[in-house]
Amino acid sequence: MTKGPTSAPAFPKDGGDDRAKGTGKEASVLLVTGMSGAGKSSALKVLEDIGYEAVDNVPLSLLGSLVTPGRRSPPADRRERAIAIGVDIRTRDFGIEPFVRTLDQLLADGGVSVRVLFLDCEDEELRHRYTASRRRHPLAEDRPVTDGIVRERRLVSPLRARADVVLDTTELAPGDLKRILQGNFGPRPGPDMTLFVTSFSYRQGLPREADLVFDVRFLANPHYDATLRPLTGLDPEVAVFITADAGYYRFFEGVTGLLMSLIPRYAAEGKSYLTIAVGCTGGRHRSVFVAGKLAAWLEEQGQAVQVRHRDLGSAE
Repeated sequence: MTKGPTSAPAFPKDGGDDRAKGTGKEASVLLVTGMSGAGKSSALKVLEDIGYEAVDNVPLSLLGSLVTPGRRSPPADRRERAIAIGVDIRTRDFGIEPFVRTLDQLLADGGVSVRVLFLDCEDEELRHRYTASRRRHPLAEDRPVTDGIVRERRLVSPLRARADVVLDTTELAPGDLKRILQGNFGPRPGPDMTLFVTSFSYRQGLPREADLVFDVRFLANPHYDATLRPLTGLDPEVAVFITADAGYYRFFEGVTGLLMSLIPRYAAEGKSYLTIAVGCTGGRHRSVFVAGKLAAWLEEQGQAVQVRHRDLGSAE
């Protein structure tokens, strides 16, 4: 009889750096930028819901006084509530050099903790959004909207390179946007990262927000068993079938061993949210089972875990 993976020890703790530890005394600032139409307004609303003071289109020349109104006051008098500031090409006096200069000035201020969120989206989806809303792209002028998108992407590409988090909103539902922003920028339930495990179908494409992707299409496929085909990876009969595959336990032990070494390092680098994706052909059997087992194992290690089966309704 094949035995399952042995219980792993608790995750090793890495001292990390100040970004992971935090002092709790800095003013916390999140600059929200990116492509026009990628969802900046929606992101600011979500951030406001999770506790940020959100403001949009503040002139760059006023950012310093807004972020640190008590610059000449003792640290205790500085802003305590986190603030999210929307900045894009529609912002008065916007420019790449002024933005980068302002960012560097804020980073040099020891009393301010600054992060940058860059919202991105595929060009065709941006074109569709502008066409559907009948809005004119701010850089298109009297030209097609696609010209404005191309021009803007070229302009803001340096900001993307400076971002702490790049979020592609092309296929994100409002609930997913909220989950990802909550995970990356919301209050943590504990000192460790929040982990999100999702199963998916390769036919439907990789989850754009995934940090780690594991392919389980090598496992025996329950789809070809007529009695198992109507079931899912949540059913015990499918679990028995998959774990009977001689390669399953070796794979699972390898993945958990890898996560044991990676997760503390991600946390030490200040990453607060990690998405782990598990994929199979149809996203109904193998990936669902493995994602569920992986989430359960992570919870056993004391990690905060959320799980979702993205394509469970599709057929494998």
